Amino acid sequence: MIFSTLEHILTHISFSMVSVVITLQLITLLVNEIVGLYYSFEKGMIITFICLTGLLISHWIYWKHFPLSDLYESLIFLSWSFYIIHMIFYLKKQKNNLSAIIAPSAIFTQGFATSGLLTEMHQSAILVPALQSQWLMMHVSMMVLGYAALLCGSLLSIALLIITFKKDLIILNDLFFFGEIQYMNEKGNILQSTSPLSVQNYYRSRLIEQLDHWGYCVISLGFIFLTMGILSGAVWANEAWGSYWNWDPKETWAFITWTIFAIYLHIRTNKNLQSADSSIVAFIGFLIIWICYFGVNLLGIGLHSYGSFTLTLN
Repeated sequence: MIFSTLEHILTHISFSMVSVVITLQLITLLVNEIVGLYYSFEKGMIITFICLTGLLISHWIYWKHFPLSDLYESLIFLSWSFYIIHMIFYLKKQKNNLSAIIAPSAIFTQGFATSGLLTEMHQSAILVPALQSQWLMMHVSMMVLGYAALLCGSLLSIALLIITFKKDLIILNDLFFFGEIQYMNEKGNILQSTSPLSVQNYYRSRLIEQLDHWGYCVISLGFIFLTMGILSGAVWANEAWGSYWNWDPKETWAFITWTIFAIYLHIRTNKNLQSADSSIVAFIGFLIIWICYFGVNLLGIGLHSYGSFTLTLN
């Protein structure tokens, strides 16, 4: 009873906090000059991450199963995974640009998960026999972590495409360049003597390099998680259904997702191709992931569906 009450309290706190964080995020996107708002936004992200971690732990203790048995739980875990990646960028001092792309994913995913749309549908109960396995934690956590990393890496690639082909986007220039240009001006850098356009082009090229580098790193990490998730799922499927692979709709789309990002990594090994080429593949992968993630849950078909909107296994 204590953990159930704690879970409800943390749910309301995290939802209230994420509402405030969304507001601060929108303001900081439009008004970069208000530095205090940005730091308030980051503190809100940290507090929300702590609440979300406590929510997952209390839910795990109360219901006695790893919180990945239905869409609500997997979305909470997905949001938590986004926060992890955001914290990595924050600790790497990439907060002026890259975290501004990742943070909205965590915010809106959690906002959707903790809203009344899913909490009313969420009814935790004793798991069906097929899910009462030690492979549940390994398989599903690896898949969701993989999806989170691949989505974040794809978002970085999409941002790279936008900045590459839309050179005159004022909002993007203000969002990404203001903090660094202000810092360089305060330090009295030699760039002060150059034209504003030259400074802007310099930071634009730097940002494209950062987006390309971090996008590749995050997608590579997500690909590893996805591979581990698919392999562990195959072992679990053999125990539960007697075969390693059944071309179930969820399995098929997971394989398509893996193939798309394998193509992305292969393109990255070809030095003759530009970063925009691999970014286009990452954008396609971004769309495929959401089809894979929600497809079976919306349709309620296949071996991975224990009722519509009930379970997300890959």
